[in-house]
Amino acid sequence: MPEVTTVDPSTGQVLATYPAADVDAVRAVLARVSAGQPAWAARPVAERAEVVRAIGAQLRKQAPDLAVLMTAEMGKPIGEAHAEVEKSATACDYYAEHGPGFLAPQEVDTGAGQRSWVAYEPIGVVLAVMPWNFPFWQVLRFAAPTLLAGNTAVLKHSPNVTGCALAIERAFADAGVPADVFRSIVVAEADVPEVSRALIEDDRVAAVSLTGSERAGAAVAEAAGRVVKKSLLELGGSDPFVVLADADLDLAVAGAVKSRFINSGQSCLAAKRFVVHQAVAGEFMRRFSAAVADLRVGDPRDETTVIGPLARADLREGLSRQVRDSVAAGARVLTGGSPLDGPGAFFAPTVLAGVTPDMPVMAEETFGPVAAVVEAADDDEAVRIANATRYGLGASVWSADPEHALAVGRRITSGALFVNAVVASDPRLPFGGTRRSGYGRELGRAGALEFTNARTYVVGGGVPAGPATE
Repeated sequence: MPEVTTVDPSTGQVLATYPAADVDAVRAVLARVSAGQPAWAARPVAERAEVVRAIGAQLRKQAPDLAVLMTAEMGKPIGEAHAEVEKSATACDYYAEHGPGFLAPQEVDTGAGQRSWVAYEPIGVVLAVMPWNFPFWQVLRFAAPTLLAGNTAVLKHSPNVTGCALAIERAFADAGVPADVFRSIVVAEADVPEVSRALIEDDRVAAVSLTGSERAGAAVAEAAGRVVKKSLLELGGSDPFVVLADADLDLAVAGAVKSRFINSGQSCLAAKRFVVHQAVAGEFMRRFSAAVADLRVGDPRDETTVIGPLARADLREGLSRQVRDSVAAGARVLTGGSPLDGPGAFFAPTVLAGVTPDMPVMAEETFGPVAAVVEAADDDEAVRIANATRYGLGASVWSADPEHALAVGRRITSGALFVNAVVASDPRLPFGGTRRSGYGRELGRAGALEFTNARTYVVGGGVPAGPATE
């Protein structure tokens, strides 16, 4: 029998071991969730909205335990863990309040005595393949609108946050979600490709949503494409943080620290490439590196900790390789630059200068507390550097003149542009990427409709006269 073992990344100690499901067991879960979907869809949307609202209430009620579990399994600083649970509950509140309106049929005047409208109807069972870095938020921002729309869901979470996955299922059940509407499946790491492929190919799965790596996204998109199924991909990012010559450096430096080092740097939408006008680059780097050097690294259970461990030891090794190879190619370490001694997967908060586009810290996504700073001669060069990536998730531009920042930012390819603000997801706004950061949108009205069938209805008075048209 395969198993999944979770490990505390701050100590390296084993937390728990769980039995894992094989393909047959997963198909049995799918059969139940598929059978339960018609009854769930038949419930009035107002009733489904109240269940979604109840999920948010359960998350708040269980928040102390959920935050501690999150910190234990993936090392998130406890203050951020509490904030993540609250944000997840807020998403439930938002969709409970506004989702029924988003899903309401839209009347369309087509004349000729006809009655026409567009209805947004559920598509069936949606498979969610979710990552470890925001183990509650990533799931809730998918699940709240998807269940509200009348779909049912199967969650395949990252193995290292198995406890979180099962806690989410329990919280849903406590909120009144029927057992055949939302289920978490536990899959051993080695079996994930086979099980995911089998689920996607199963006729009972209507669509798949994945948040994860570019490699995982390509595999899911290929599998879904072979069977002509909808997929939503939210993949990696290498977001530019552009500081123009007229930027307020006090604001820009504070924003840079927050943007890069939230979740110990393990965020797809964190700023990773800091493109700074040469007129202010020296002062920006001095202030930025000093602020980063002051960040408190330590036990993620301590409320004063800002930087916890990376979620797994192998992730720290990958980040070390990126920094080491970049330094060997000529990058300068302004602060940090190496793993920290002792137990746990800790890496010193790092700022690198003198980077070039071919270095790993610029060419690849860095998933950890490492920032790369590059100077730009003018706005045109800043745009060129910002666009020199295969990703396109978010971008931020900093300037004392917002119109100046908008003019520069519009030339940068991204799914979101923030001016004088840190890129962040918000339940009220659609979120997603371009290029190899993926496709499709979560959150906002777009997220409410993403996994629906926009079905056209026309009720006429008979067969119209005249030639047939397409």
